[in-house]
Amino acid sequence: MKCYLGIDVGSVSTNLVIIDDNSKIISWIYRRTQGQPIKAVQAGISELKELARADIEIKGVGATGSARYLTGVIVGADIVKNEITAHATAATALYPMTRTIIEIGGQDSKIIFLHSSMVVDFAMNTVCAAGTGSFLDHQAARLGIPIEEFGAYALKSQNPAQIAGRCTVFAESDMIHKQQVGCLTEDIVYGLCQSLVRNYLNNLAKGKALEAPVIFQGGVAANLGIKRAFEDALQTEVVVPKYHHVMGAVGSAILAKETTEEGTKPTNFKGFNTSKQKFSTKSFNCSSCENNCEVVKIKQQDKLLACWGGRCGRFEA
Repeated sequence: MKCYLGIDVGSVSTNLVIIDDNSKIISWIYRRTQGQPIKAVQAGISELKELARADIEIKGVGATGSARYLTGVIVGADIVKNEITAHATAATALYPMTRTIIEIGGQDSKIIFLHSSMVVDFAMNTVCAAGTGSFLDHQAARLGIPIEEFGAYALKSQNPAQIAGRCTVFAESDMIHKQQVGCLTEDIVYGLCQSLVRNYLNNLAKGKALEAPVIFQGGVAANLGIKRAFEDALQTEVVVPKYHHVMGAVGSAILAKETTEEGTKPTNFKGFNTSKQKFSTKSFNCSSCENNCEVVKIKQQDKLLACWGGRCGRFEA
């Protein structure tokens, strides 16, 4: 059975997906990265091996996410692409008429505009945590609410509180003040959801029209309060795919399928035994010029596998 593997390694989660020849998802893994991308990938591959059918043959591998180059070297990826391309590929495969993609992950957020399944514009916010999954986790813990129930609390609100959403510090101060004056917890929760949606639209959309169909991807898409706040703000339905939390990996697997189908070259995949190999990384500053680049090296035992981070390509070559 010919299959394709997609891996999306971010700062918060590491996701792996296996699709078949018809791009149908047959196995998937969602796990925390916990600041150790190599271990997270290896553990994910080990888990996936246990879940997957014995008769599958991996014909192509794709990697995406903030640790995509590192992942590509470890597993032997056939294609390494950025998150914008991966998320757009996954969304258009499931919803060909998609015009707007909202993607909010653990520590960043993105907006992607499409026309005829092609990306025509996009924006990313990687410098502010307001509205991301890690911020919502923190606020849920502070309110004593399990993050899984955060959205349900928001849906109970009849009179949402006004919360500042431009900054995590101001938002938290506002929430504390609303608690002190006796606002209901559900009104504070939905007020926070609304403020984070306003922050997202102001910082990323910047006045551009979000045309329907609108697809909501990323781990935060599971939060029903954020989904409702987007629908209230945009006055249109926001669609959350079944596999919203692993859509980057889905897109990466589809890209791997397209890449390996086009050529005659066999896959570079190193096999499921990659989970048992020992890898190490080390960085150093190159002083050959005024750029003073920080170059990262990855080794398997004593063998140098790859380098990246230099601006001139000297070490990559």
